[in-house]
Amino acid sequence: MDKVYTPHNIEKRIYEEWKSKGLFRATYDPNKENFSIVIPPPNVTGTLHMGHAFQHVLMDILIRYNRMKGLNTLWQPGTDHAGIATQMVVERKLQAEEGKTRKDYTREEFIEKVWEWKNYSGGTINSQIERLGDSIDWERDAFTMDEPRSKAVKKVFIDLYNEGKIYRGKRLVNWDPKFKTAISDLEVENNPVKSNLWHFRYQLTDGAKTHDGKDYIVIATTRPETVFGDTAVAVHPEDERYKDLVGKFVYIPVVDRKIPVIADTYVDKEFGTGIVKITPAHDFNDYEVGKRNNLEMINILDDSANLLAQTPVLDVNGRETGKFYQLPEAYQGLERFAARKQLVQDFENCGALDKIEPHDMVVPYGDRSGVVIEPFLTDQWYVDTKEMAKVSLEVVKEGKIRFVPEQYTNWYNNWMENIQDWCISRQLWWGHRIPAYYDEQGNVYVGESEQEVREKHQLASEVKLVQDEDVLDTWFSSALWTFSTLGWPEKTKEMEFFHPTSVLITGFDIINFWVSRMIMMTTHFIKNPDGSPQVPFKDVYITGLINDEEGKKMSKSKGNVLDPLDMIDGISLEDLIKKRTSNMMQPQLAEKIAKSTAKKFPEGIKPHGTDALRFTLANFASSGRNVSWDMKRLEGYRNFCNKLWNASRFVLMHLEGTNVQFKLDEQTYQEHAKHFTVAEKYIENELAKVIEKAEFALATYRFDQFANHLYDFIWNTFCNWYLEFAKVNLASENQEVVKATQYQLLRILEATLRLSHIVIPFITEEIWQNLKPYLPELEGYIMVQSYPKASDFNVDEQATVEIEKAQELITLVRELRSEMNLSPSKVLTANLVGNNFSFLEFTSNFVTTLAKINLTVSDKKSDELVSSRLLGTDTVEFLLAEIIDVDKELQKLQQEIKKLDSEIARVDGKLSNANFVDKAPAELIAKETEKRLGFLEQKEQVLQQISKIEKLKA
Repeated sequence: MDKVYTPHNIEKRIYEEWKSKGLFRATYDPNKENFSIVIPPPNVTGTLHMGHAFQHVLMDILIRYNRMKGLNTLWQPGTDHAGIATQMVVERKLQAEEGKTRKDYTREEFIEKVWEWKNYSGGTINSQIERLGDSIDWERDAFTMDEPRSKAVKKVFIDLYNEGKIYRGKRLVNWDPKFKTAISDLEVENNPVKSNLWHFRYQLTDGAKTHDGKDYIVIATTRPETVFGDTAVAVHPEDERYKDLVGKFVYIPVVDRKIPVIADTYVDKEFGTGIVKITPAHDFNDYEVGKRNNLEMINILDDSANLLAQTPVLDVNGRETGKFYQLPEAYQGLERFAARKQLVQDFENCGALDKIEPHDMVVPYGDRSGVVIEPFLTDQWYVDTKEMAKVSLEVVKEGKIRFVPEQYTNWYNNWMENIQDWCISRQLWWGHRIPAYYDEQGNVYVGESEQEVREKHQLASEVKLVQDEDVLDTWFSSALWTFSTLGWPEKTKEMEFFHPTSVLITGFDIINFWVSRMIMMTTHFIKNPDGSPQVPFKDVYITGLINDEEGKKMSKSKGNVLDPLDMIDGISLEDLIKKRTSNMMQPQLAEKIAKSTAKKFPEGIKPHGTDALRFTLANFASSGRNVSWDMKRLEGYRNFCNKLWNASRFVLMHLEGTNVQFKLDEQTYQEHAKHFTVAEKYIENELAKVIEKAEFALATYRFDQFANHLYDFIWNTFCNWYLEFAKVNLASENQEVVKATQYQLLRILEATLRLSHIVIPFITEEIWQNLKPYLPELEGYIMVQSYPKASDFNVDEQATVEIEKAQELITLVRELRSEMNLSPSKVLTANLVGNNFSFLEFTSNFVTTLAKINLTVSDKKSDELVSSRLLGTDTVEFLLAEIIDVDKELQKLQQEIKKLDSEIARVDGKLSNANFVDKAPAELIAKETEKRLGFLEQKEQVLQQISKIEKLKA
């Protein structure tokens, strides 16, 4: 082994060996239990971030653990085609390299360009994931748009359509005006902004008056441009102020249209004026109010969020009525925010602007486009999820799926109990194109291909069919992930062995968008032999969110993102600043981030290696929802790896040149156990206990406790104590003891490496390979060895009791040396006074050698001058002459006498002063007299100490 632990020298080499030897491949032994995990598919456009690293380390721990436990294991990899993100990347590339947009190509040509990009650079994240040591079955790598997955997606869509569970309808969606597509809630960022609340006057008609005699009402809005889409104003049905207005009409200036006053419980009587405008086609809450009150819906925007010239009017079900409203010419085609500015000005010009108030609000932005998202009424494809949601709720209620931590069960239940129909269509080119075809009369035919549709419906060749332009939401294909990646709809051995999968590890933020939909799709399409719904996974382990060092969410816009690869490889301050500020549009913000980064990382980030990062992330996996990154903890675990490395070198150094070899069988154990000291029995007992603790922690998904148990055993028990005891034994003249110690050192180290391999795989593999010359039975690689069992090691609690008492005594002596600044090599005399020292029968050699003391045991205290320390209920006496410098101590005590004499003289001066005695209260005089007596008593004690110490000098 190298003298210095250098992760860079071992990690890539070892990973390539594992991979080339096929050690990550799934196994299919019918006589074994099965364990499987599907990787939450990262975006093919993505790069490794701290959230990926966190979840991947935990998944790899479980996969490696169950593989070593002897189970058939499969960690199924794959990436998501990430519709909008990938299309955006390729469009930017074409614009930069060719000066072209998507519209300069046919759809087929553009899709070909996307595939070219995907095949060339789309695997970046997979190569980064390898750096984490993920033991994934790469030979089974899947992609949400490869042929097998596409086949599954088509089948699911067609089957659901034929069952009446997929339909097309006009609904309100989150609309991205830049990309001109519907997007999911997960792709919306709600950002706080400073805006205004505009108060407009709507005129009452037909002589109606408000409760205070006004002929107008005041409504407040944060989106003035939507006034063109108002179809009612609403009041609360129990609001006495406005009950007489319900059923009346108001006139909207500029818009030049009358709308009714309605009553609806949605209105908050206490907010504002208690009257709100209702715009069903452009607000999600208003949409529900419109449905309840049978209001028409007016769409005022085109797909770029510009105002239309003629606004179509739809009924409550989204069907066109044939009616249109003409917008004023000045607004036709106007961009939405320009229209807002114009409308406010026109309302002011006609005296209908009541006031403008500053207003802090939250505005939805597209996470990819960066533009404000509009609620937009469009034709989309939907899945009717109500029945599937009922089944999905039931399997969780029955315990067939378990959420960990358990609190997320309520989160899931709440979402499923209030689930809405799922919008599955997107107005993109990259994605699974919806297998629906339209004839010229608008009839819809759904099938795998145009040819299949024609054959099934016996359509003549002259009937023109056009395929739907939309693609499916990426969550649709990833909802099939657990079974589509295992070969469904074909019957495969992977489905037979590994479905349901064992556990899903993911974040709480996608319980609604992905976890729930996987459960719905799986329970609907995959059945057990008895016909009952099969679940996609048995456990769902929800990780927390890793924030930055200050507890703030990591964000590129904030410039506080930490790249896990930088933690592994290191990065200079200059490059770190460049990475964090490269896309900052505002120079002032970039400068602020640069200063903050330089303050936090003045020397950049030094390399820590993969194992240190993995151990840190495992330690973060508590039951809490959020954790803050801690560079000191990462540094601490780098030191931990270094400690294990050096401890292993110590073991091997004491074997070099000995030609010693050991078998790891019962006969060899018994042969050497006869010569074990209490230290060998102690370390074996402690290893058995830590294995039990580690396995319990893994069974309960307490990765943090697992890491803590390993750390404590390796750092404290093995390195800090057992190696010290072993040094004593290795120096013994009894060669049987020496050999037994060498054997136990190797045996315990080898098992400890297997125990900890699942979290720190690289360093343990490298050390394990170096043990082979001394343990010739070791073959292959550590990652395919068996996981250690507590039952493989003898339990001897008495050995631990005796060693712990010896440790306490050794620690006490070392603390005394530290307090008295004594040389570690100075041999002290210690007298043990008491009745609880039977442990010394087996540990005295360790105590005297490691504590550097001459030891005596007595039932009474010494007559000599001593310094005493308590050891439990007993006493340890140290000869004062050995632990102090007599001259220095006398000098110190003489200074104390001078100080006390000064205090006594001060008090005497007060008490001899007639003015003080005559005028001072009796209590004050008594207090001063008491002080004098105290000082005299302290002086007498110091004089006694001086007398004792002078005897030592004599």
